[in-house]
Amino acid sequence: MNEWATCTKWTPLQAQHMPPPTEEIFTSIWKYFNIRWNFPNCIEKIDEKHIRIQCPPKSVSQYFNYKHCHSIVLQAVVDLNLKFVTVCIGAYGKQNDGGVFRNSAVYQSLEKRRLQFREERVLPLSEIT
Repeated sequence: MNEWATCTKWTPLQAQHMPPPTEEIFTSIWKYFNIRWNFPNCIEKIDEKHIRIQCPPKSVSQYFNYKHCHSIVLQAVVDLNLKFVTVCIGAYGKQNDGGVFRNSAVYQSLEKRRLQFREERVLPLSEIT
């Protein structure tokens, strides 16, 4: 199992429909964010969504969120066309967005420099990276 599949159970179709991101995938996303939205150096859009659940026994505070209900969190990384690049499902509802991100495979890969993309790119019409 690869590091991108650590947050949820995957079917045998995972490799075909949501393979681990590569430099080619990131470069393609980067180009289209810049062309379509004039948003240079952007490779992904990350967001979280709380999914309401019935509270599991003996775990009231872990799943209780700021909306005063019980939930787990779905974190999704999407490309320019809102196609899922990676997902992480199952974080406790009490975690904020930053906490969910810090515990995700995406963050861990960024921290350990395992993602395959060129880190520094000069902003268009400037000398700034």
